[in-house]
Amino acid sequence: MKFYKIVICIFLFSLISLPITSQTNQNNVIQMAILLDTSGSMDGLIDQAKSQLWKIVNKLALTKRGGQTPQLEVSLYEYGKDTISKKEGYLRMIVPFTQDLDEISEQLFQLTTNGGSEYCGLVIERAVEELKWNRNNQVYKVIFIAGNEPFTQGPRDYTQSCSAAIAQGIIVNTIFCGDYQQGINTNWKDGADLADGKYMNIDQNQQEIYIQAPQDAEILKLNEELNKTYIAYGTQGMSKKRKQVTQDSNAASMSKESEIQRAVTKSSKMYSNESWDMVDAYAADEEAIESMEEKELPEELQGKSNEEIKEYLDKLKADREQIQNQIHHLNQQRESYIAKKKQEMAQNTSLDDAIINAIIEQAQDKGYQF
Repeated sequence: MKFYKIVICIFLFSLISLPITSQTNQNNVIQMAILLDTSGSMDGLIDQAKSQLWKIVNKLALTKRGGQTPQLEVSLYEYGKDTISKKEGYLRMIVPFTQDLDEISEQLFQLTTNGGSEYCGLVIERAVEELKWNRNNQVYKVIFIAGNEPFTQGPRDYTQSCSAAIAQGIIVNTIFCGDYQQGINTNWKDGADLADGKYMNIDQNQQEIYIQAPQDAEILKLNEELNKTYIAYGTQGMSKKRKQVTQDSNAASMSKESEIQRAVTKSSKMYSNESWDMVDAYAADEEAIESMEEKELPEELQGKSNEEIKEYLDKLKADREQIQNQIHHLNQQRESYIAKKKQEMAQNTSLDDAIINAIIEQAQDKGYQF
């Protein structure tokens, strides 16, 4: 498939070394890098990240800037694992900034833990230097780093790494997995303070509590109908569609809550798959289908005229929007129901709570509205 306009735009942007983001949308973006300790004691942290990813995205989906939903870009790093070479600092970038949330989920489910050395200063430095951060300091750019060893370990001074981050407008939030005071004593709070961030602590082994709501069954049923509106195109289309189904199953394997939160994410504008789904590609650029080669089209659309293809996609697009709206309204009712139930319960802070609380406070300071 050839999107000539898109290719030209990417080429021009690369010439002037700007992030690959349209000029009209460059200020309406959220960039979030998640740095996870994958040393031997962090299985609980990884499980929380797997199960709570969609809840975090759903909170972000409520964000508006200038009346529009911002584009979400997520990156994922792991650090502190012996199976990664010492030369690399026992850390690696797993995914650069991407809008492909299924890719983030897939990589989270492939993470394993292994004892190692946790170099917080070094992994922050790498994230700041390697990722394509937006240059506008009014954009909400944030790093979340989670772990349980002293923040001072490794060949890079965390004070320099955190100072370099905030100099580029990148906030660093630190999440210590353990006792609050111990995190302070081991410099996790100091790291956050240096980069205008928040210091938080969590119990990484806390089990998620599922509160059954009357809307749950209908939301999951609608998710099945929603999947039917996705139509793969291009050389990687079918593999991407299979990945979508796999991540549905992965979410369900963690908990019922995670399964429902993923379904809700798929009803939001932050879940976009225009790189492989014909409906999202058509919604982004209605004229794009005219540039597609015949072999790139899904089998059911090959041999059809542009008018016939547009009519087909218009129908799928309308069906999808109707289903997404139904899920959205059901989730509003569900959230109200669960909020009342949670008032009766007392829980320690978990990974999603820590991230969401920081996001709301910090993004509002940048002009984002919830």
